[in-house]
Amino acid sequence: MLNEIIRNIVRFAILVGIQVLVIKNIEMGRFINPFIYVLFIIGLPFETPKWLLLFSAFAMGITIDLFYDTAGMHAAACVFIAYLRPGLLKLFSPRDGYEFGTQPTIQYLGIPWFLSYSGILILLHHIVLFYIEVFRFSEFFTTFFRVIVSSVFTLLLVVISQYLFHRKKAQE
Repeated sequence: MLNEIIRNIVRFAILVGIQVLVIKNIEMGRFINPFIYVLFIIGLPFETPKWLLLFSAFAMGITIDLFYDTAGMHAAACVFIAYLRPGLLKLFSPRDGYEFGTQPTIQYLGIPWFLSYSGILILLHHIVLFYIEVFRFSEFFTTFFRVIVSSVFTLLLVVISQYLFHRKKAQE
């Protein structure tokens, strides 16, 4: 239990560091804004209590807001996907349910499951974030294009990180 808490705190710090020190400082054009930090919410263990999930998402979002000077926009988007996450996990639940003590990873549930689950959460996060940022309908299609392109790049980074940092456990 304590190991899991420490692991998630370290993951939180690493993802914030990557987001604000690396990704924020790379110029990728006007439409490409990947946000790797959503991996923190996506990757929390299945049995994370809802209150802790919402609190952790808010903490992640407000931390990113401090560095991006965005006054709660990231916090709102993070809390939104954290609120929807349990329902989405239930929707995508395998017949036998999830194994206790596991996290949603490509290695545990496979590529199709992970792409569906994380892709939906990333897309919803980006929709909320970018439309709050713009806050007008006159740029609806431009913003929608930005949502799609940024979601694809974020999903790509999330999948790459899955292969880099999660090793498949030996089969018994």
